[in-house]
Amino acid sequence: MITIVAVGKKHEQWVDEGIAHYQNRLKKPFDIEWILLPHSSLRDAAACQDESGRILSRLDSSSFVILLDERGKSIDSPSLAKLLNDTFTSSKKVVIVIGGAYGIDDRLHQRADFVWSLSPLVFPHQLVRLILTEQLYRAQQISLNHPYHHK
Repeated sequence: MITIVAVGKKHEQWVDEGIAHYQNRLKKPFDIEWILLPHSSLRDAAACQDESGRILSRLDSSSFVILLDERGKSIDSPSLAKLLNDTFTSSKKVVIVIGGAYGIDDRLHQRADFVWSLSPLVFPHQLVRLILTEQLYRAQQISLNHPYHHK
């Protein structure tokens, strides 16, 4: 199972429908659970520290942590499938982190095993959740040699 820890409000209806479209098709070990943490009541750097601390409290030392960050490494879908399969093979729990609007602090950045950029563009957090779910579905299909992903 993949755990996605995200800061923000519940999924909006259109996002929820899109996520459900892909999430319902995910099978072990690609199935996902969501942990949505509320935005901090603080602002700027204080919010970043507060939210990062709450995310860190949800991570255990044996998890493989993938942090979404537009400054991270850009990979293609087959590479994502390989990264996830290699992690599953090593019996590590996969946790994907989506930080809040003020970003994440150095503690969380250092804890990440892989920092992944979906794009150099910045997307709304709700849209990132949908894109992420589709990419996890795509990675599963690549792993199964299913023709969903065209080379």
